Amino acid sequence: MAIVRDLWSPFNPSHSQFTDRFAYQLHTDILDPSWFNETWLGRIKEESEANWRLKVSNLKKILQSMLEYYHDVLGHQVADEHLPDINLIGEFGDVTELGKLVQLVLGCAVSCEKKQEQIQQIMTLEESVQHVVMTAIQEVRDQSWILSSLKYYFLSEEVEAKEDLGQRCRDLEHQLAAVLEEKSSLQVETQSLREKLSLSDPLDASTTITGKKLLLLQSQMEQLQEENYRLENSRDDMRVRGEIMERDVLDLTHRNDELTSLAQEAQTLKDEMDILRHSSDRVSRLEALVETYKRKLEDLGDLRRQVRLLEERNTVYMQRTCELEEELRRANSVRTQLDTYKRQVHELHTKHSSEALKAEKWQFEYKNLQDKYDALLKEKEHLISERDTLRETNDELRCAQVQQKGLNQPGGLCEDSGTVGNLASEMMPTEFKETVVRLQSENKMLCVQEESYRQRLVEVQGQLEESQRSQNTLETQNRLNQQQISELRSQVEDLQKALQEQGSKAEDVSSSLLKKKLEEHLEKLHEAHSDLQKKREVIDDLEPKADVAKKIDELQEILKKKDEDMKLMEERYKRYVEKARTVIKTLDPKQPPLTVSPDVQALNNQLTERDRKIQHLEHDYEKSRSRHDQEEKLIISAWYNMGMALHQKVVGERSGPSNQAQSFLAQQRQSTHARRGLAARHQSGSN
Repeated sequence: MAIVRDLWSPFNPSHSQFTDRFAYQLHTDILDPSWFNETWLGRIKEESEANWRLKVSNLKKILQSMLEYYHDVLGHQVADEHLPDINLIGEFGDVTELGKLVQLVLGCAVSCEKKQEQIQQIMTLEESVQHVVMTAIQEVRDQSWILSSLKYYFLSEEVEAKEDLGQRCRDLEHQLAAVLEEKSSLQVETQSLREKLSLSDPLDASTTITGKKLLLLQSQMEQLQEENYRLENSRDDMRVRGEIMERDVLDLTHRNDELTSLAQEAQTLKDEMDILRHSSDRVSRLEALVETYKRKLEDLGDLRRQVRLLEERNTVYMQRTCELEEELRRANSVRTQLDTYKRQVHELHTKHSSEALKAEKWQFEYKNLQDKYDALLKEKEHLISERDTLRETNDELRCAQVQQKGLNQPGGLCEDSGTVGNLASEMMPTEFKETVVRLQSENKMLCVQEESYRQRLVEVQGQLEESQRSQNTLETQNRLNQQQISELRSQVEDLQKALQEQGSKAEDVSSSLLKKKLEEHLEKLHEAHSDLQKKREVIDDLEPKADVAKKIDELQEILKKKDEDMKLMEERYKRYVEKARTVIKTLDPKQPPLTVSPDVQALNNQLTERDRKIQHLEHDYEKSRSRHDQEEKLIISAWYNMGMALHQKVVGERSGPSNQAQSFLAQQRQSTHARRGLAARHQSGSN
């Protein structure tokens, strides 16, 4: 304890600020500053000589922090025998307890981050003091380690520690042998250097390199001697420690054997307790079973009475079921008759629908023939009017020829009309001849174009008739579907009325059958309504075709107007040609035509205007033709999509299961699907 007093002279427990200085030294110089930081130091309050309880409180905080540092950072558990009594230190300044506290501080110091500095400071002390300090540190660390191993029964770790200590002793012996060899080599070298020094000049010995080397070797030798001494001391300590540990291992093995025997006895007792506990549980379960059997015996009489009542009810129910079976047989016979009647009604409906489709078809064909007949009548009237105009022009030409003959006979210019025509053609200018030839060729081309336009118009009319025919078929199907819906609604109303009338008298079985029939009729009505919606959508899709028909009518009117304009232009052309001929005939044949007459100029202007109008009309026709082609493509694609959808629907309906027993409503649904497939095939055939 005197050594501890000398070593820790600043920490005199009689000093008034002992704990303050002690905590400050722990924070700054001795221990880990990251653990013993400023916040920890702030919890240490200032002391006074009169208040020793404050000193005890501060020392308790310091001790608690060091124990937490041992446990959390170093991973060791401090034994109770090494824990100091803080009350004795604070109140009386007990040196023994203070030594325990200092011993804990030393254990923290040589294991913290600043352990190298602390070890160097310890190495600067005297060897006896070093030995005491090292034994104190080793005692704290070994004892805490042994306690932790005893706590968790890690006896094998003690053997490993012993092996580690033996290995460390062997390493130290090897190091000592190496140091001794180095020492002997250095002694030999120093001896040789001394001999060389004795042979050399004594005046220059201090200035030569060998002298410096000799001094250096002497200092190294002294250091090695000191280190050798320390290693020998540590080896002795290790031997002592190994012997102590061997004794401890023997004690621990003996204690382990005792504990294993106690553990075996405890296990046997535990097994016996488990057996007894299991038997007690079984007894309690058996008692509960006995109680339940007693209650069941008490309830058995009630159950027998209930069985008698149930047997009586069963007999009543058997009689009731026999009556219901008889009623069911009668209902089945009536149902077969009803099915036959419904089948006949369905066949009549199918015949009626087919006849209605045929009537609509013949009516549509009659309407088309009537339209064709009206068109032929109009064409006949047009041809008659053209014949009359041609007759009039022929008569006018004959009159003109007769008049020309009358004029040519008194003058004696020519003998007959053939010579007059030749002279007129010879007297006609070449420009007029070229224009006449060009106009004739253009007239022929226009006639050919008019014929092609008429052919295209006939094709467009055919397509329009087909679209109208398909629209009429869809309208007829829509009308038939509406009739079916009205019939189904009437049937549903009849069934509802029958249910209302027979609601009080009918039994459960008959009411369930009627409800099923009502549900099936409602499903059929819903399907018919959905089909009607689909047909309406198809009709809505076909509405643009009506717009196409309107456009075709407009184009026909435009073509008619253009034909009329062409006819007027031809008539004007003929009149102008006749005027030109008369002018040429009246002119003097000897006088050359010096200037072009204004009539001829007007004729040329009209011809150019006619060409311009023809080009404009051709351009408009090309535009209308391209638009019509696009609309026709859209119509064809829509029809194709609708046909594919109907075809897929018919295929899906045909591929369904048909071998099972079917009710009347299922047969009705199949017949409606068959009618739809027939209508779709009829539409595809008409297209």
